Amino acid sequence: MPAAVRSRTDACPGVFAPHDAADGALARIRLPGGVIGATALRLVADCAEDLGDGRVHLTSRGNLQLRGLSRSGALAARLGGAGLLPSATHERVRNVLASPLAGIACGATDPPPRVSTVGPAADDPPFGTSTVEQAALHVPTGRSPDVRAMAATLDRGLCARPPLADLPGRFLFALDDGRGDVAAEDPDLCWQAPDRLLVAGVDNGLRVAEAQAVAALLHAAEAFLALRAADGGTAWRAAELVDAPARIAAALGRSLQEGHLHAATPQQGGSPATAQPAAARPGPVRRDDGGLALVVAPLLGELTADQVRLLATAGPAAVVTPWRTIVLPAPRVPAAGLAAAGLLVEPGPAADISACAGRPGCAKALADVRADALAALSRLPGGRVHVSGCARRCGAPRAAHVDAVALAGGRYLVDGVPRPGLVP
Repeated sequence: MPAAVRSRTDACPGVFAPHDAADGALARIRLPGGVIGATALRLVADCAEDLGDGRVHLTSRGNLQLRGLSRSGALAARLGGAGLLPSATHERVRNVLASPLAGIACGATDPPPRVSTVGPAADDPPFGTSTVEQAALHVPTGRSPDVRAMAATLDRGLCARPPLADLPGRFLFALDDGRGDVAAEDPDLCWQAPDRLLVAGVDNGLRVAEAQAVAALLHAAEAFLALRAADGGTAWRAAELVDAPARIAAALGRSLQEGHLHAATPQQGGSPATAQPAAARPGPVRRDDGGLALVVAPLLGELTADQVRLLATAGPAAVVTPWRTIVLPAPRVPAAGLAAAGLLVEPGPAADISACAGRPGCAKALADVRADALAALSRLPGGRVHVSGCARRCGAPRAAHVDAVALAGGRYLVDGVPRPGLVP
């Protein structure tokens, strides 16, 4: 059965259609595959200072947000000029995750050695990055598919198909290199190496070769829109459609039979996707070529403009992850220098806590949850903690975590237990 019946269209914010928050307009900058080049990082830092509240926020989908904006067209003009807004019509639907450490450090569950056959040509990098910036993100070991290049190809395919502009802004694609990291982030459609196509987290037996993965995801997105229209046109997510995994698999099966796709046919039965915890936590990561990458995190997912500029000096490009961390494939700035600037460069309690915007930025929040989280940092329990200003729990991680929700009068509901504050 559907998870919900929507009475309105999805209004997930973008740059052309920002959200009016209590502290001004909020704009979300989509980064398919999480990739952003150093030049684009500097531009975003300048936009945050010149047009917003001076800060850049990481989201739970590997994107960036700016707050405190006016509703002028200045931000769109500046980002568009830098190639970060390749389509005004499809801007809000460019929601594509890719395993952040793919091509940098292979996971234990990676598929056998292979060579990717999908991806842009060398002179055709992802939007907003130069060829040099994109090349710095891949260590060519041949052990896993280049899912970031596939994400760039998927992004272009999305923008090239006018009907897909009707996808809801919350609809999420993922390309998982086999380690199960982004497959665990509740994507609507996910290709997981070596050949699984998942719908709403369910493996319904459809097998798609790597070379056909992007085409299959685009066909599946079109099938979602057709099924949504047949069901009344209200669903925001694939899981809200009746029997979405089986029906979308059947639609893809017909595309295979009609010759629109060339891949293995659906198998009988279905099962949930297998997944592993997020791998891109703060700290050094041994690259497949023997060097060291570094994963860094801003406290509570919030970067100052100066921190963003520092990250731009750390390498030609970076990868923003859905866990509010940033992968620097070959950092030019030592970890001590990044830590001195207030960035987290190793695991610990500060890296495990996240929070929504809270007061005063959100009118629905019942507390200044970010201030409360920082004040209680040294006394919080170990492990992941997310602090929410209201029952909507915006930005909550998919992985297991302590759930703290603000109540009226300074109280909190912590894993369902009322408390006089965030910590006893």
